[in-house]
Amino acid sequence: MAKHILNALVENRAGILAKMASLFARRGFNIDSLAVGVTQNPEVSATTIVVDGDAQTVEQVEKQLSKLIDVIKVKTLAPETTVSRELSLIKVSCTAEKRAEIMQIVDIFRAKIIDICDHAVIIEMTGTGQKIDAFEEIMHTFGILEMSRTGMIAMTRSKAE
Repeated sequence: MAKHILNALVENRAGILAKMASLFARRGFNIDSLAVGVTQNPEVSATTIVVDGDAQTVEQVEKQLSKLIDVIKVKTLAPETTVSRELSLIKVSCTAEKRAEIMQIVDIFRAKIIDICDHAVIIEMTGTGQKIDAFEEIMHTFGILEMSRTGMIAMTRSKAE
């Protein structure tokens, strides 16, 4: 089975996310990632859903999502024409002796330290899931105290004309 990225534009109303999640649950899908946010139109939200499944089953789910009343448009995004990112906040144990080393790694990964105290730093990072996974792996050696990830957001690349 492969990962599929579904993008749905929905009316910004209470309950639509529950309806969508229920549809996935009925089909026996585990949602790997789900991100929802308002678009340039405050009456419309964009959802990015990442699931594992074969192409035929994902196509069926796409069709069923399209039938929900509050869903405006659903499409499966092709990885080769999609730009995707995640956001992660990671609180890492950080002594004064390790601070320079952590700052250097943060710089290499093009992340940012957004909070610092005498025993920890909070790092903000955006990038692909693979990039964030690699950064997490390195930060485990210092001690991750807390972590939060947004899940993937994605959109289709503009076509060159």
